[in-house]
Amino acid sequence: MADFCFIPFTTLPTIVLSAAVFGVPLLLSLIMSFVAWSIDQPVSEAQFVGLRNYRDLFADRVFVASLWLTLGYTSATVSLEILIGLAIALLLNLDLPFIRIFRTALIVPMMVTPIVAALCWKLLLDPTYGLVDYLIGSPVIWLGDPTLALITVGGVNVWQNAPFVALLILAGLQSVPKEIMEAARIDGATKTALFRHITLPLLSPYLLVAMLLRIIFEFRAFDNVYVMTAGGPANATLVLSIYVYHTSFFSFDLTLASAASWIMLLIVLTVSLLLIAAIRQKEPD
Repeated sequence: MADFCFIPFTTLPTIVLSAAVFGVPLLLSLIMSFVAWSIDQPVSEAQFVGLRNYRDLFADRVFVASLWLTLGYTSATVSLEILIGLAIALLLNLDLPFIRIFRTALIVPMMVTPIVAALCWKLLLDPTYGLVDYLIGSPVIWLGDPTLALITVGGVNVWQNAPFVALLILAGLQSVPKEIMEAARIDGATKTALFRHITLPLLSPYLLVAMLLRIIFEFRAFDNVYVMTAGGPANATLVLSIYVYHTSFFSFDLTLASAASWIMLLIVLTVSLLLIAAIRQKEPD
C-alpha cells in the first residue's frame, strides 16, 4: 500500500512538467482554432467563431494543395523507405565478409542532423559549384524546378531515413527462428516461397512499426524541406508544416495556423490508431 501511494508522488513532477510543456500549448492552440483574433489585438477581444477557421482553410486553394501534397509526399517517401530498408536488411542479413563494417556504415546517415544533411545536399546539388552536376557533366537546377525539387527533397529524406528502417527490419530478421527456415528448406521450399510465406509474415509487426514511425515523422516533415527549398519553387514543396510556419510567422494568422495544425494532428492520430490496431493483431497471443 505504501509503495502504491509513493509512486504517484515521485512521478508528479514529470507529469506536471509534461503538462506544462506539451499540454498547455496544445490546449491553447485548440482554443485559438475556434476564435477570431489577430496578433495586434488584446487576448480579451478574441471572439468565438466555431468552425469558421476550418471552413476558411478548406476554401483556401493553397492549403488544399498543401494537404494533398503532404499526403502524396508521405505516401511516396514512406513506401520507398520501407522497400529500400527491406532490401538493405535482407542484404545485411547474409553471412558475407566484412558485413559488420557495412552494418556500422549504415548508421552514418541516421547520425547526421537533418538540417546539416540538408545543407550538405544543397551544396552538392548547387548548379554552379555542386559536385553532383560536375559528375553529371551538365548543370541541372535540382531545387529550382518544381518537379525536380519535390523529387530531390524526397530523395534526400529517403537517403537519411531508409537506414533506420533497415536496422529495424534487420532486428526482425535476426529474430526469425532458424528451425522454421531449415524445416521449410528440407520440405523443398524455394527462396521465393521462404520469403513470401515465412519471412514476410514474421516481419509484418516490424514493418508496421517502421511504417507507423515513418508516417508520423514524414507527415510533419519540416527541417530538411525548409532548409533546401523553404516550400518553393512555386509552392512545389509546400508541405503542411511549412504552410503552418508561413501562416504563423509571415501572415501572423495564428488562429488559421492553429486550425491547420489540428488538422495535421487529427490525420496523424487517425492513421496511427489504425496502424497500432493492426500491430496488436499481429502480436502473438
